[in-house]
Parts: sequence; C-alpha cells; structure tokens
Amino acid sequence: MSSQEIEVVVVGAGQAGVAMSEHLSGHGVPHVVLERHRIAESWRSARWDSLVANGPAWHDRFPGLEFGDVRPDGFASKERVADYFAAYAEKIGAPVRCGVEVTSVRRNAGRPGFRVETSDGVVDARYVVAATGAFQRPVIPPVVPDGAGVRQIHSSAYRNPRQLPDGAVLVVGAGSSGVQIADEIQRSGRQAYLSVGPHDRPPRRYRGRDFVWWLGVLGKWDAAAPSPGAEHVTIAVTGADGGHTVDFRALAAGGVRLVGRTVSFDEGAVRFAPDLRDNIARGDANYLSLLDEADAYVGRNGLDLPEEPGARVLGPDPDGVTDPVVELDLEGAGVGAIVWATGFAADYGWLQVDAFDEHGRPRHQRGVSSEPGVYFLGLPWQSRRGSSFIWGVWHDAKHLADHIMIQRGYLAHEPVDALVPGRENAR
Repeated sequence: MSSQEIEVVVVGAGQAGVAMSEHLSGHGVPHVVLERHRIAESWRSARWDSLVANGPAWHDRFPGLEFGDVRPDGFASKERVADYFAAYAEKIGAPVRCGVEVTSVRRNAGRPGFRVETSDGVVDARYVVAATGAFQRPVIPPVVPDGAGVRQIHSSAYRNPRQLPDGAVLVVGAGSSGVQIADEIQRSGRQAYLSVGPHDRPPRRYRGRDFVWWLGVLGKWDAAAPSPGAEHVTIAVTGADGGHTVDFRALAAGGVRLVGRTVSFDEGAVRFAPDLRDNIARGDANYLSLLDEADAYVGRNGLDLPEEPGARVLGPDPDGVTDPVVELDLEGAGVGAIVWATGFAADYGWLQVDAFDEHGRPRHQRGVSSEPGVYFLGLPWQSRRGSSFIWGVWHDAKHLADHIMIQRGYLAHEPVDALVPGRENAR
C-alpha cells in the first residue's frame, strides 16, 4: 500500500466494519477497511470452542443476507458467524485489506483529514471510523496474584475444559460467558464454582416467542443509553444446546457451586461478598418483570399465545444461597484454575486524537465523535440498547454513513455571489 489518499478509512473488519462498508458503498463514498487479521477474527480465535450466537438466526443478522444453513430459530456457531461476515463482505464487494494493522491516527497539521499509519504504509484520509468496538483488551481484576499457585486465564483465552490443569475451576462472572463456561466445565466431570454478581436474567423464550422478540415488541431494544458507567449490565442468556433460560438453581442442582461476587484474596483463599442471595433475587425480579410486561402485551393486543404458568415457578433457593460460602481455600478445594469472565476494556491507543474523556472513554453522540471527522462504531449503547448486537450495529453504521454524507455536502458547497444592493442581477 505504501502511501495513498482515500476519503474514509474504516479500522476493523468485524461486524461493525463490514456494516460501515455497505453503507459507505451505498452512498458511493470511496473507502478502505483495514483489518490486522482476518474478517471477524475475534469470532474465530477469541471465543471458546462450543460458543454459539446468543440470538436466533432470524434476528441476529444483517438485512441483506440470511443464515442459509441455520434454521431461523437456531443459534449459529461461532465459526458460522465468522463465515457469515466473510460472505457478506464478499457479497457487497467490501474493500477489505486483511493483514494490515493501523498503528496510529493523527490529525493533519494545517490541512483537513488524518494521517493513518499502518503496517503497510501511510494513508491520508478525510474521515476515520474506529470500528473496533469496545471489547478489545481482556480485563482480569487484580485480585489473585500471579504467584498464587493457580492458573488464571480470561474467558477470551478459554477454549474447552481439556486445556485447564486438573482439579476444580473457579469461574468469575455470571453473564452469558461465565454461565456457559461453568456449565460446560461441570458437565465435563470437573467441579465448577461460579462467582455470581449483579445481572439481568431474561427468559430465553416465553409463550412461544424468543426473548429478542419480546424486547422488540416491548420497545426495549430502543431504550436510550444509561448514564456513563452503567452501560455494561451483565446479561445472563444463552443460545447453547438450542437455547434455554439461564437458571442458577438448575446450575446448582447440576453440581455447580454458587458463590457471591469475588472481592479479595489472602493467604491462599478467595473471599466473596455475602451478596449471592441479593444478586439472584434481583435477577429473578428482572426475569419476572419481563414476564409481567409480556403478559400485559398479550392481553392488550388480544394475541393468541399459549399461557405458560410454569415459567413463574422458581423453585427453592440452592444451598449456596441459604448457606453462602464467603471464603474458598483454593488448595483445599483442589482448584487448579480460575477463568475470569469479567469483560473487556477499550483500547484506542492507536487513535491519537482529542476524542476521549478523562477516563479514556470515547466522547461521542451516537458514534459521531467530539473530534470532527472521527467516528466510533460497535460501542455498547452507542445509540440504544441494541447497538452492540449484529443487527443493531448495521443501523448505527447507516447513521454514521449518512452523517459523513452530510459533511461531504457542506465541503462540496460552492457559495454563489450574494445580492449586492443597487446592482441588478441578470439571469
């Protein structure tokens, strides 16, 4: 590539970059999508082997292409999702350049646009779209020191139980990732401990409809972004084994030992907050409130959807709730590994512009950065609740492409002579 000029550089060829390319192409905007690995690489190499999409195939896709080999109510495997984006990029003719890493982006001095430095040369761009999302750097809280005699990995490095050393496993984090990993480890014949923090727990299906359908008709996908710091609500939902509602009581009945939020480590023991009962109760309240809203919607609209009274039967609390464990001696419990399903942080070290707050978070309005000419795409709650989902990022990309077109219109405008008093304007 050496050196070139182009109007828009899109950084990242995951779901966000591919969606952005489609909308830019639709407007006829010259652009390039730079990807340091392969298209949708994180789906291939930063997920565990048995992962499937959390949303059904009819819903979690772009409008222009269906999952042809996955039934509409099924859940695509991670490899199938990656293949889907590669096929979509080919379908729309996205100008993706794989194996090209963006190392820095700086505003040009004394002229418009940005200098984009890459592993394959320099690009001069009028606009830059950071389509790398917010899940770039795995976060492991500094709780258990490296020399504690237990292997520690992030969920992004977990592949299957066989990669872990012998013994029990503590999984920290009870969102979609943590729940599925703990269940898989327990089913493999290993003892799994699951550290459960605050979470939302929607039903996978209710009255014959998937929860994504209920969130749609109830208007919850369009919920406005919460206040800063409250964007990352842990959601416990799974598409594994055909999709089912996450049930911590069922996990406990299957042998998973539930503990509260992980807070500290001392003298070989991990300590947990005494909050397991409260965390499960709040998750139950979230679950039941959605059932209430769904029932009200059915009644209000006269829908013929089968009643499901059994969905409200929660069952007795597991032993971990009634008699909570607040300390776990790792050696005594035979724990050989800790899997931290504790999320990710953004890493925009390459984007050296004035577009971040004092905490390093992007300053933006629906992805339009405070730095003119810079855009963000794929952020949680970028414009609404659905923004970080496959279909949601497609709609956010359209908004950004439209905004770029508006800016192009201003720059292309050539003023005409204004009327001069006392001078006749011939036509």
